Amino acid sequence: MLSTGLVALDSTIIATAVPSIVRDLGGFSQFPWLFSIYLLTQAVTVPLYGRLADSLGRKPLLYFGIAVFLAGSVLCGAAWSMPVLIIARAVQGIGAGAIQPISLTVVGDLYTVEERARVQGYVASVWGISAVIGPAVGGLFSEFLSWRLIFFVNLPLGAVAALMLARHFTERVRTVRRSRRLDYAGAATLTAGFSLIILGLLEGGVAWPWLSTPTLVILPLGVAMLVAFVFVERRAAEPVLPLWVFGRRVLTGGNLIAVVVGALTIGLNSYLPTYVEGVLGTTAVVAGSALAAQTIGWPLAATVAGRIYLRIGFRDTALIGWVFVIAGSALAAILLGENTPVLVAAAAAFVIGVGLGLSASPTLVAAQSVVGWEQRGVVTGANMFSRSLGSAFGAALFGAIANGTLATRFANPPAGIAAQLPQNEDATSLVMGGRASAGEPAVTGYIRDSLQAASHHVFVAMAVLALLGVGALLIMPRRTEPIAAR
Repeated sequence: MLSTGLVALDSTIIATAVPSIVRDLGGFSQFPWLFSIYLLTQAVTVPLYGRLADSLGRKPLLYFGIAVFLAGSVLCGAAWSMPVLIIARAVQGIGAGAIQPISLTVVGDLYTVEERARVQGYVASVWGISAVIGPAVGGLFSEFLSWRLIFFVNLPLGAVAALMLARHFTERVRTVRRSRRLDYAGAATLTAGFSLIILGLLEGGVAWPWLSTPTLVILPLGVAMLVAFVFVERRAAEPVLPLWVFGRRVLTGGNLIAVVVGALTIGLNSYLPTYVEGVLGTTAVVAGSALAAQTIGWPLAATVAGRIYLRIGFRDTALIGWVFVIAGSALAAILLGENTPVLVAAAAAFVIGVGLGLSASPTLVAAQSVVGWEQRGVVTGANMFSRSLGSAFGAALFGAIANGTLATRFANPPAGIAAQLPQNEDATSLVMGGRASAGEPAVTGYIRDSLQAASHHVFVAMAVLALLGVGALLIMPRRTEPIAAR
């Protein structure tokens, strides 16, 4: 629970600090990288850690993950520029890729099937606690102390987690008769492909025009690397991501909806605090409270989902939840304007959270229920990989939309303020953290209008993505049947 708390708290606490980070370091157009690079390095390392844990044991991998995560946290807290902070977040992601899945694997090792559901409930409660504490602490640190403390707070928590592992967790590594071969080629092509696509999406229209040589080279090359990954996995003796997990309707539907869930989650976590603080002119604490509504609704709905899907099935429960997701996304796209009360933003976030809670859990349990014990880890890892990948792509996609909107507006400002307006997206720092009074009213007003337009376009894109998610759910069969062992 302590190890999981590292990842959970970091995931919820940073969102409300983004406006303060941008205000101090600049680089608004680059801030989506803070999420994308973390989620990408986390996603691509999860399968590798799973392979290593089977041969080296869980304890060394958890130690390694905690150590790397804490090292990344120190680098984040000491970062002097946005590029340095992005690199440090990549280091954090490499550590998080070991912590989360290995912690769940340890639960499976230590407890019986009857005990496992209860203990996993304890571990899952960490996310609910972090959902309440994280945004509030992030807002308080950002407003009254320093955003750097949100990273340094990981150090005592990680130290206690490592101490608990050392004193209370004893494992006996089982001898493996055959040597395990890591799929380095698969990991390399997977990482390269997704990195190139995310690079093209985030920097296209900002660092270079969309219809330019860099875009026409980077994006096709990324797609080509992913195609190569498929061929590599087909021939790999022990693939980093077995392709059969995408070969059945229940698994394919569950993984696709995990991608959409990840994208919607990161979109809301990234841009709702920016909207509440930058457009509505509130403080970081208020922005954190608005976001907390979503992270409270999710675990509450997830606890109810178990009772519902036992009666009506996994897919129908998820479809009910998805109605809430669409409704909440539509509320955000339609109602969140320049003078909207903060409570309306919080209400939209809560509705989305309820929908995600009713959808994410049933689809994961459905995937787990159709395979045996020896395949359950692979299926769970693939679902977690899909969600992390969706978050990484979501950060890139929504970042491209927001950056494109701001770049267009800042390139064509009204004549009266053109000379006073900064010529890049860092102008948004003038309206973050209650700083609107620091500049000329006309300038800050135009910046706020621009930020509102960018946020609105992101919320509309989220609503469209929510509608597309229905198709992923309909891929899943109404009734699940066990899949033959492979």
